[in-house]
Amino acid sequence: MTTNGGFEPVHCTIVPPHVLDRIARHEDPALAGPARRTLERDAYERTHRRLTTVVGAPAAAPVEADGRAPHRTIYDARHHQDLPGRKVRAEGDKPGKDATVNRAYAGLGATFDLYLSAFGRTSIDGEGLRLDATVHYDTHYNNAFWNGEQMVFGDGDGEIFLDFTLPVDVIGHELTHGVTQYTANLTYFGQPGALNESMSDVFGSLIKQYTLGQTAAEADWLIGAGLLAPRVTGTALRSMKAPGTAYDDDVLGKDPQPGTMDGYVRTGRDNGGVHINSGIPNHAFYLVAQALGGHAWERAGQIWYDVLTGGELPQQALFSDFARLTLAAARTRYSEGEELQAVSKAWEEVGVTPA
Repeated sequence: MTTNGGFEPVHCTIVPPHVLDRIARHEDPALAGPARRTLERDAYERTHRRLTTVVGAPAAAPVEADGRAPHRTIYDARHHQDLPGRKVRAEGDKPGKDATVNRAYAGLGATFDLYLSAFGRTSIDGEGLRLDATVHYDTHYNNAFWNGEQMVFGDGDGEIFLDFTLPVDVIGHELTHGVTQYTANLTYFGQPGALNESMSDVFGSLIKQYTLGQTAAEADWLIGAGLLAPRVTGTALRSMKAPGTAYDDDVLGKDPQPGTMDGYVRTGRDNGGVHINSGIPNHAFYLVAQALGGHAWERAGQIWYDVLTGGELPQQALFSDFARLTLAAARTRYSEGEELQAVSKAWEEVGVTPA
């Protein structure tokens, strides 16, 4: 359980509502229809998540005796909305003919492996929690989400978005919302909400880099590369290297993420811009990783993980709070070395002054 007095009732999706809002207003019903239905479904799931928090979530299923091995189960919703759906692959089963099922299974495993190998964490709760996922959710559903209990993947509409199991960092991003839920439990609004989203982007990217064996210099630092359909002018949902450059498309519009506090967006939409202003701490992490070189999960990732799980990060943390704690974590773990200098310079470059 979190140290912060109960789980935040959050329904976390990879595609921001402001993106779907724009698509839903398009004159082409083939584009607008799936976006509208996705927004409606997301709204329903958010309400369900809040009700679950009030009445109590179902008890978690028992985990395997060996908590250092994943316990994955993949379900198929068969284009319906009932969760979890029909069980199609259990832990240890051989790959089947459905590539989406196989990708989901592998992505859950990649996430488990990164957290265990790099940080000694057994599953998202640190205690071997089973990893459940449902694929083929709804029809032309343009999103993927963590609902507090399991992962859910849509197949996309084929026009704007492709299968949401394609990018492993999307899987890692959503499961990291679970890690945050079980640790700092950051409030999903404003700056703490943007930190919540940034944590998922950071560790989602690290999972992708770990899976590919990439160094910080070799990584593309894109979130959701391969998710956008060929007709879309863009490379991904977000860029940690260059926030605001992931897409510039006549349907999606232009990527609104700022990379520094000079571009900070004040809005009541998207829970106070959680998917927009997350570009600022995202870019800070990228700068730290680039300055330190090598594998980003080894030092930069360790500092971020220490803050997320250290018990000192407030639920209502601002960017300035997070910056202060990353400096403290770098000093505690690495003394006055290049790690501390890299963290200090990164926050200065993005315009965040530690509290």
